[in-house]
Amino acid sequence: MTLAIAFAVPGALTTQTGGSFYDRRLVESFRALGHGVEVLTLPEGFPFPSPQATAQALSRLATVPEGMPLIVDGLAFGALPAEGLARLRARLVALVHHPLALETGLAADTADRLWRQEADALRLARHVLVPSRHTAGVLVARYGVTADRITVLEPGIDRPAPAAPRVAAGPPLILSVGLIHPRKGHDVLLDALARVADLPWQAVIAGTPQDAAHLALLRARMDEPPLAGRLRLVAGASDDARDALYRQASLFALATRYEGYGIVFNEALVHGLPILSCRTGAVPDTVPAGAGVLVEPDDPAALARALRDLLGDRARLAAMAAASARAGAALPSWRDVAMRAAGVLQGLHGGM
Repeated sequence: MTLAIAFAVPGALTTQTGGSFYDRRLVESFRALGHGVEVLTLPEGFPFPSPQATAQALSRLATVPEGMPLIVDGLAFGALPAEGLARLRARLVALVHHPLALETGLAADTADRLWRQEADALRLARHVLVPSRHTAGVLVARYGVTADRITVLEPGIDRPAPAAPRVAAGPPLILSVGLIHPRKGHDVLLDALARVADLPWQAVIAGTPQDAAHLALLRARMDEPPLAGRLRLVAGASDDARDALYRQASLFALATRYEGYGIVFNEALVHGLPILSCRTGAVPDTVPAGAGVLVEPDDPAALARALRDLLGDRARLAAMAAASARAGAALPSWRDVAMRAAGVLQGLHGGM
């Protein structure tokens, strides 16, 4: 059974963030399976839209016919007023990558407002798609979403071309891939790297800038001793450039403060990289124990100790790399993910 699906996203699908990448690959995989997908581009500015952007978004969503499945990316879904969502005729499906109130750095009153608004919106969703068991648990425990209305759709993976072998750089390249935003903890990683400056290494941080002040802070810190000359920050790297960095790296490190899933961990696994990250959010469920080392978030001293241990133990790194490659080989394809999602949408169609 082929489906007609509407998929609403704030801003362009080509935006280089984990959430946009997930949305884009899901849309592409739906279409590859023969389903019709209309992408509705909502205004930018979410999750803090202007009144005009809110009105435009609701007007766009109102064009979806009665009964058609309408997937709305959670960055917009949880920020839209419940009274506006309640007037829509489509079958609403929320795709929650990361609960809005859990973003790093929010003032308490802003986080509370976002939590209440998203909880109200989620009560109107016929179904909720999430990328991890952790996010599902948060929605059940903190947002009142019943487990029977949630489906965990862990991200798929695009496997690197067999003709592109790994060629590790020297000295060892520590690679960190993630949005340039305080939540990703690149500042913590820099503090940890400064503590192991006596060891041979080089590092690259690759990601899309989303916080100009944080980007400026990172650049200034990288230009100071003992880090000066040992790090590069690659803003907005293409897919090919990022894959090339994965092939050159010896270790993947992301000092994240919170993750709803973390697609970059899958990328590291499929490239057979040992992983160093933090015990927070969905990371413990995403990074296999044998392939990674996790420390507490916001602890540069612990991160530095782990870096020193790993960089000084080639046998351990090799064993972790092998475990990572095995885990990467077992990850689902985006076709698998789209087939599961289509099954959920077909169930909604048949049951209502």
